[in-house]
Amino acid sequence: MQIHHCLAYGSNLHPLRLRKRVSTANLIGIVEMQGYQLAFHKRSTDESGKCLIYKTPKLESSVYGVLYEFDFEQKKSLDDAEGLGNGYQEEVMRVEVDGTVYLPTIYIAQDSHINPTLTPFHWYKNFVLAGASYHGFPLDYIETIRTTPSKQDLKDARRIKNEKLLI
Repeated sequence: MQIHHCLAYGSNLHPLRLRKRVSTANLIGIVEMQGYQLAFHKRSTDESGKCLIYKTPKLESSVYGVLYEFDFEQKKSLDDAEGLGNGYQEEVMRVEVDGTVYLPTIYIAQDSHINPTLTPFHWYKNFVLAGASYHGFPLDYIETIRTTPSKQDLKDARRIKNEKLLI
């Protein structure tokens, strides 16, 4: 079995969400990406805002993420769920967890899909918030996510399906 490493910073932070997409996912550890900022401005197919990270000159800015490993055979499933090639591109980021260096892939928003006027659906923001809380990210980081404006998803079936994962 070939292992793949992936760095999650958005809705895939929460293990319930990620394992729904990649059943073999195992947590390796928490990663702090200094010099990056989190935003909910990646345009999704549902026209809501999803997570993206971008470099900032503010070195005190950080994005927290989680390094997972999973069976490479399941990578296409995650790529499809994330919209690889249709809103996200894949990059490799060097990270360190407990003294070990990893080169995981990370989904980075394509410029063509960034819109700073977008807001996330409540359920999506709650995935990110639940994941950040689950992993014990710093309280000010969690508070920034919590206070991010969000909106109701008017498609009840989609909203209910996603909300059920966190109940």
